[in-house]
Amino acid sequence: MISVSIVGGSGYTGGEVLRLLLGHPEVELCQVTSESRVGKFVHSVHPNLRKRCKLRFVAGRSLKKVDLLFLCLPHGMAVDRMEELLDLGSRVIDLSSDFRLRSPADYVTWYHHEHSRPELLGKAVYGIPELHRQEIREARLVTGAGCLATAAILGLFPLYKAGLVASEDIFIEAKVGSSAAGNKSSLASHHPERSGSLRSFQPTRHRHTAEVQQELALNGASPRIHLSATSTDSVRGVLATAQVLLERVPEEKALWRAYREAYQAEPFLRVVKERSGVYRYPEPKILAGSNYCDVGFELDPAEGRLVVLSALDNLMKGAAGNAVQAMNVMHGWEETLGLGFPGLHPV
Repeated sequence: MISVSIVGGSGYTGGEVLRLLLGHPEVELCQVTSESRVGKFVHSVHPNLRKRCKLRFVAGRSLKKVDLLFLCLPHGMAVDRMEELLDLGSRVIDLSSDFRLRSPADYVTWYHHEHSRPELLGKAVYGIPELHRQEIREARLVTGAGCLATAAILGLFPLYKAGLVASEDIFIEAKVGSSAAGNKSSLASHHPERSGSLRSFQPTRHRHTAEVQQELALNGASPRIHLSATSTDSVRGVLATAQVLLERVPEEKALWRAYREAYQAEPFLRVVKERSGVYRYPEPKILAGSNYCDVGFELDPAEGRLVVLSALDNLMKGAAGNAVQAMNVMHGWEETLGLGFPGLHPV
């Protein structure tokens, strides 16, 4: 077994990491920090963990050395402490955006500030196992990936890997539930404002665009990603719809082959394209609580257009579940360990 602690465990993502680790057979959960909740029981913030977790929140200064640290801190809070955190954890998985991008210049473009520790960017591995499994095995610092970025990347990755995308411009519309905004209240999350809404909150220049462009730069491609983000009144879930304009329309068999070759051995990737039924295409509702990402596509040869759809739970495959999967890869365990929950139907 390995010893594990969570830094910043009072938010939604921290709560999901907690839930998963409590059921993991190879993990001893040691400490959970929260500067605002010091001394309170973990289950006072995460009531689903009653009778599952007897730990109390501790202050960050009380952290002891462990084999692995999960960082579930707000964006910008880990970067200047990373050397200290790497001393406390033999290995670190950081779920924030602080080390997701390889180029310091991209932080100026997309986050509007200079990166304070650019020398560490080259040491951090982007933490989607389906793309970077070998690098994750060897890494000391693994980053989480943005939930919208994860959905978009996993939906499009097989096409770029197979060299099937001829157009540089990809248009993506991503719908996401309210939990992606975290547990701090705002007018946008106020129930009378949020309930029943379908609100565009960032039609252009969403920060996750940079991650999608970075990770799909395969086989010499330099994609131009145009990402729009829309909030829904669901609590969990991402549905990304990508429009790929094709200069050369492939046969549908070639598309099936690309997705099967990329994902048939992947435990958490499912290609969903049914002829009948309600759930013919990827649907986030049935993925709640699971680490699956469902992908599908529809080809319109008359217009030279391919529509790619991908769905996941933003708190799981889009955050905590993906991080636990990366932990399993780092330690040579089965990737599905602690991640067997299949989702619920109906919800």
